[in-house]
Amino acid sequence: MQASVLTLVHGRRDHLARLMQGLARQTQRPSELVIAWMQDAVFADLPDPGCPVRHVMVPGEPMPLAAARNRAAETAASDLLIFLDVDCIPSPTVVEAYRAAAKGQDGLFLGEVLYLPAGAAEAGLDFARLDALGRVHPSKPAVPNRGVRREPDAGELWGLSFALPAARWHTVGGMDERFVGYGGEETDFAVRMAASGLPFFWTAGARCYHQHHPVRVPPLHHFDHILRNAALFRERHGRWCMDYWLGQFRDAGLIDWGDEAIRLLRAPSPAEIEASGAGAAERLFS
Repeated sequence: MQASVLTLVHGRRDHLARLMQGLARQTQRPSELVIAWMQDAVFADLPDPGCPVRHVMVPGEPMPLAAARNRAAETAASDLLIFLDVDCIPSPTVVEAYRAAAKGQDGLFLGEVLYLPAGAAEAGLDFARLDALGRVHPSKPAVPNRGVRREPDAGELWGLSFALPAARWHTVGGMDERFVGYGGEETDFAVRMAASGLPFFWTAGARCYHQHHPVRVPPLHHFDHILRNAALFRERHGRWCMDYWLGQFRDAGLIDWGDEAIRLLRAPSPAEIEASGAGAAERLFS
């Protein structure tokens, strides 16, 4: 089974370079790296990932995340698709672990992601050091020590790192491109994949390291996108997604949110958006 690694890029040149350096250190190299560029031009002078690189241009504002994943999957030539966020550095066994899991059973495979503090990866890829510095996300379950473990909740799909057979991706039509901008497209995809009968599994050995970047909690800079995409998800599935963020918007007095609908009370102010970045990383892990 051959494996293609797919990633989406909008800025983050240094993060992409470290992802590529991680691919060059794999115990089993992927057959290719497919980069979907959500910007006007490809970055020059990138490192050699140890495999061929294919490029697909998917520019647009707001970021066309669903469309970019679909174009990358359409471009990929392998039986197994491994999606890695551009912020992720793959540990040396990521490709090997996902390939082994996919050889053993049909499924969608999820990998562990450790969050790194600022500057942790700038001195080079010392994986023992990254293991020591990385923080486990508090909302995620532990991965198995060996093999895979069934995950009954499709909502655990983690867009940072997952893999599945290309045929399964194409059977459900990939991600719904009506989701534009931040939020909802991954959860919608997970629900449809689960409805198709595909089981989900946490996968040992597929650890990645999420490189630090500024965040906002709640993500008020994506306020309009979240409201729109949450409403689209509810229209399609009869329930809400991104409940955590919607609850924080409601508590801030921005929306009236009930079982049936969201009513806009007011937009966040520039000062509120700016303040959402102060101490955001700590709130994310609290």
